[in-house]
Amino acid sequence: MIWHFPSHPTCRLVCNTPICRPPPLFLLERRSMESLCVLLLHPVDAYLEQELGRRCRLLRFCWDSPQDRRDDFLRTHGPSVRALVTGGGSGGDAALIDALPRLEIIACYSVGFDRVDLARCRDRGVRVTNTPGVLTDDVADLAVGLAIAVLRRIPQADSYVRAGQWEANGDCALSTRFSGKRVGIIGLGRIGLAVAKRVEAFSCPVSYYQRRKLAAYPNYTYRPTAVELAASSDVLVVACSLNEQSRRIVSREVMEALGPSGVLVNVGRGAHVDEPELVAALADGRLGGAGLDVFEDEPDVPEALVALDNVVLAPHVGSGTHETRRAMADLVLGNLEAHVLKKPLLTPVV
Repeated sequence: MIWHFPSHPTCRLVCNTPICRPPPLFLLERRSMESLCVLLLHPVDAYLEQELGRRCRLLRFCWDSPQDRRDDFLRTHGPSVRALVTGGGSGGDAALIDALPRLEIIACYSVGFDRVDLARCRDRGVRVTNTPGVLTDDVADLAVGLAIAVLRRIPQADSYVRAGQWEANGDCALSTRFSGKRVGIIGLGRIGLAVAKRVEAFSCPVSYYQRRKLAAYPNYTYRPTAVELAASSDVLVVACSLNEQSRRIVSREVMEALGPSGVLVNVGRGAHVDEPELVAALADGRLGGAGLDVFEDEPDVPEALVALDNVVLAPHVGSGTHETRRAMADLVLGNLEAHVLKKPLLTPVV
């Protein structure tokens, strides 16, 4: 259908006829979205995939195919792609960005964007968005849950009952309380603050480390280094973003400072922690325990880590609730709509 707008005097004379009336705004928005060719880099939430397919021209990358087939796919379809939807674990490197000559926007279905080549995006004028805020509560809930699970040995207690050992051997070994523990937080951003708020309800004193002290939170103690934070903590929570300064910020020195009764909880990124040193510290008893939702080479988890009894492992499910994943999907869709309608992005990174 061709729409005629009443810009010409002759058209104004008959502008009350259907052919001369401009389409309603929602039709213009729908037509703009329908013209957007979106490449979905990896499988995501079913709702998001369904909505992308309904609203846009959706291409699904052949993620399980050999490299030569993926190269053929990009040569064939790359020139049509204007938007890329990707997860925090997939990102978008320079080679992929360069294979999409018409790329205008990368919408991350995650808070993290450390695997997106931001420098190349800036050079190319490619916009980048993420999904902050909507998953804060779920990730903070999980951080506290992991700390309690490690200290109270909840997975081990569950296995004890399921294996019939309670009936056969009586009560299982005692655990350690969480209430009152000194909690240190690396990164007092949205998630870090949400963790602090939750642990206060358990009468836990809160300390934190980041690049600068926050005057707005005088009830939380600032520590000038990660080592000093660890030394003054019983539970150390990693909740910062990943960059070159924070990569492997939890070093051997930090683990030694946390000590044989200390617990490390990581809900940030796997690369925040020196993973080989972590395995060694846990195995040697130099670190008391760990609750981990993220790993350096996901989904591969070191076998030595899996074998340890003083670790609680989760498969990167910090945002893994129905409610949050729906909100994240809606934020991705909202950013794409804002882009095609030339409106301000909802959550811009670049």
